[in-house]
Formats: sequence, C-alpha cells, structure tokens
Amino acid sequence: MVIQGSRSRGGRAHRRYSVVVFIVLASLDNVAIGLVPPLYGRISGSLGVGEGAVSAVTAATFLVSAVAAVGWAYVGDRTHRKPLLMIGTLLWAAGTAGTGMAGSYRTFLVAQLVAAIGLGAVASVGFSVVSDLVSPRRRGLVMSFWGLSQGVGTLAGTLLGGLLGYDDWRRPFLVLTTVGLLATAAYLFTYDIRRGESEPQLAAALAAGGEYDYRISRRELPRIAGRRTNVWLVMQGLTAQVAFGSLVWLPALFRARAEDQGLSEGTAVIVGSVFATLFQLGGVFAIVGGLVGDRLQRRTPRGRALVAAVGILAAVPFYLALFFVPMRIDAPDGASAGAVVRAVLGSVVTEPTVGFSFLTALLALALTSANSPNWFALIVDVNPPEHRGTVYSVGNLVNGVGRATGNALFPVALRALHASFPPPLNFAVGLAAFQLFFVPTGIMYWLASRTAPRDIARVGRMLGDRATVVADRAAEGGPER
Repeated sequence: MVIQGSRSRGGRAHRRYSVVVFIVLASLDNVAIGLVPPLYGRISGSLGVGEGAVSAVTAATFLVSAVAAVGWAYVGDRTHRKPLLMIGTLLWAAGTAGTGMAGSYRTFLVAQLVAAIGLGAVASVGFSVVSDLVSPRRRGLVMSFWGLSQGVGTLAGTLLGGLLGYDDWRRPFLVLTTVGLLATAAYLFTYDIRRGESEPQLAAALAAGGEYDYRISRRELPRIAGRRTNVWLVMQGLTAQVAFGSLVWLPALFRARAEDQGLSEGTAVIVGSVFATLFQLGGVFAIVGGLVGDRLQRRTPRGRALVAAVGILAAVPFYLALFFVPMRIDAPDGASAGAVVRAVLGSVVTEPTVGFSFLTALLALALTSANSPNWFALIVDVNPPEHRGTVYSVGNLVNGVGRATGNALFPVALRALHASFPPPLNFAVGLAAFQLFFVPTGIMYWLASRTAPRDIARVGRMLGDRATVVADRAAEGGPER
C-alpha cells in the first residue's frame, strides 16, 4: 500500500485515515444490502405482500445498483472523484431512511431503489480510488481487505437485521441511516488520492511534479473490451453471482430448520440470522487468498487467476455437504435475543452436528473467498488507472445481473421443489443446485490465467511510455498538481 510522506495533508496518518474511511463506507453499504433478507417474513407481513415480492425488491436493487455504478464509474474516471462519492453516500443513506419509514410496498420499493443508486457510486468510484493506493506487490492483500469489508458488511447486515429487527423490522434501517451520516461526515476529511499514484512506472514522473492526466473516452471502450482478460473477468461474474445470489437465502434455510424442530417464528428468525452469519465467517480467509495470489503472481503472471479458479471449484463439494448435513438446533424458544444467540454460539462446541456444519462452512467460504481479492487485483493489473473504475463497474453490472437472477429465481425453484421436498429440504436442494453455477466460473478463471500475462505486459509498456510524456510535460512547466 502506498502510504508515505509527513505532511499533515496527505501524510502517513492522513492516508491511513482515508483508507479506513473508505473501507468503513464500503462495509456500511453492504450492511444496507444485508439487512433485508433476514426480514423477508416480517416486512412482507407488515406491508401486506408475499415474501417473493420483497425478495424481488432485493433482486431489483442488485440490478439497479450495478447499472448505476457504470454511469458513476465512467464519470469518475473522467472527473474529480470525491464529490461523486459524497453524493452517492448521501443517496444511499436517504434511501435507507426511507425504507425504515415506508408505509406501503410501493414506498418500500422506491426507497430501496434510491439507496441502490447511491450504492453504485460508492462501489465503483470507491474502487477506483482504492486502486490508486495499492502497489502491484500487495494488490491481492490490500484488495482482500477491500473485499472483506464488503463481506463483513453483508454479514453484519444479516446479523443486525435479525437481532434489531426481529420484533420491529424498521429499527435496523433507521439505526444504519444514523451511522451512514456519521461516516459521510468523516469522509469530508479524507485525502484526495492522485490518479496513477501506485504505479511504479509513473513514480519518478509524478515525484518530479508531473500529472497523470489521461482520462477515459468513448473511443477507448472497444480497446477495453478487446482485452481478453477483461472479458473473462467480467463474464465469470454472471455464473458466480447466480450462486452467490442464492446464498442470501441461507438465513431462510436455517430458519426453516429451526421451525421444523418446533421453534416459534420469532426465535427461528434469530436462529437463522445467527447461523447464517456464523457459517459465513470463512470469508475472513479472503486475506489468505489475497496473500497466496500475491505470492504466486510474483512467480507467474497467471498466479492470481489460477488461485481463484482452484478456490472456486474446490469449494463446491463443501457447499453441497453444508446444505444437507443434519443439524440439531437447541435454543430456548421465546427467550430474549441474547439468550438465543448464546445458545446458538454454544451449540458450535456442544452439538457435534452444528460443529461439523460450522467447519464445512468455513472451508467452503474460505475457498470461494479467494475469488474476490484476486478479481479486484486482476482488474487493476490488466487496465491503466483511467479504465479501472469503468471496467470494475461493468464487471459489477454483470455481477448484479447474476446476483439478481440467482435471488429472483430461487423462490421460483423453491415453489417447484416444494411439491417433492417439504421445508427445510426444499431449501437445501435448491441451494445445492444453484452452487453448480460455480463450475463455469472456475473454467473462466482458468481461461483468464492464459490471457492475463499478455495484457499485464501491455499495460506495463503503456504506462512506461506515458511516464516519459508526463515527465517531459513537467520539465516544460506543464500542468502540476
């Protein structure tokens, strides 16, 4: 990570503060995404619609956020990025507040879509900014923290949705709005990162007072699409996110198991949220995936893509086992949220079936977590600074289509399976079937490993040539920062 200097503005402490704020913002955005799924039943009952209608809103927000991100990113790759991030953060905070105050399904839908538009800015423009803080040797590691913050945010949203919303589904949205506004105030004091600041080829030219003023334009879009690695990195998200999109139903699977064992709906909601959160802790191993990707990338330019391919494919059997392993859920029905949480956490140690499920989930999530940091890092590796936000946002758009597809199709699959498999078995069968979409994802990462070396070399040569131009302009008294 590029964190240097001693000035009060842009010095070491200021940069570290800026990185922390960016990571917190990325995390909070995903808290907003994770709040709704654990509360499908509560929200649908309050608004007088079916759970499928509420789930459809979640699918729509994934898609709208991804579409909006393309526009935000293109503008961000051409202009000043900080104001865009401020506007986006305020939009999602306003949408989250509106969600908590919604009195009808239509208002709920509109508020969620407003929040989704704001989320698109923070995701895409924020990625562009963070990529300028990351040196090539540590891209996998630092991007693992960026990706991990988003995963942790989703988990926190799942947990907070269940714990704060089990008796009042509006409460968690209003709490998150307050936290989001505080984070927005903190963002006012972050450092403006220079575009291209992390590139070794540009270091001398920028230090001499040069300015990397290359910006994306529409005539460059075919060239971006012509980088074969970009194609594989974008397209893998379609199948991967169908599988990941179905996983938002994990709380429902564990809730159905709890209800099948005689627990009431309120207690089952808490149990489902806690189990889903607990079983996704393997995502913290994204850091390991990033480190392994960095190390292997230093040996071969195919490294990052190969790590992601192996991780994705190896995880599938563990997911299948997780959904079908029987679990004995022992929680005090009707007790306080704290008592239920303690019982669930304790069962990991005292109940063998829960302990085995926990280990299986850790392995599955640890393996798939290799995907995220290496995907982020590869986008940075094979694209110049002024293209990264746009490429990321296009990939995120395809991810959103895949995630929305997985989220929207899963209720359809549940209804189809219900005739042959009663709850909770229909949830298990459906989730298992959707994880098979990881297979083509792994294949596309392997294909990316074959094209990445050429694309990385081309970007390196391009930046080297541009560094000479930037240095010459600085020597001639050209634009300075």
